[in-house]
Amino acid sequence: MGNQQIKENILFQLDMCWQLYLYHTENLEDTEANWAFSPKGLQVRKEDDGWCIDWPESESYEIGPSSIAWTMWHIIYWWTTALDWNFGDGTLNKEDILWPGNVEQAKVTIKLLHDQWVSKLNELADEEYQLKQYAKWPLSDRNFADIALWLNGELMKNVAEIGYGRFLYATCKK
Repeated sequence: MGNQQIKENILFQLDMCWQLYLYHTENLEDTEANWAFSPKGLQVRKEDDGWCIDWPESESYEIGPSSIAWTMWHIIYWWTTALDWNFGDGTLNKEDILWPGNVEQAKVTIKLLHDQWVSKLNELADEEYQLKQYAKWPLSDRNFADIALWLNGELMKNVAEIGYGRFLYATCKK
């Protein structure tokens, strides 16, 4: 597979994931996004001075399912971090990535990050996908194609979690 085909395949896969994201977030409202299937699970929580973002100590099943809002924050987290670390100065930490406060603002933020990421993917020369120059996070000692493929996989996983959360909400809250 040539470098051009790798870039085209990455962009094609990303677009498929993106279309599913758009489908699962259409008509999503704050009440549904903030709903928790279980008292345990990752959440974004309103506090006096802003929002608290839960961060798991492990990825064991006992932590419980995340809310859709947390999953959307997670998309914001890894895309912001990937852009900063792979194309910026690499100084952001998870505490620097804030929940925008509501679903509509989260969707705007995610769309902006998507567009920035796609722009970076398109700007890279085909050969640069095989280099480590833009491959600093989340995988070390890999080429950039592996970073882009990982992010596509992460998006698909998060989108599936949003869809599953919507199925649970639709059947448990009615």
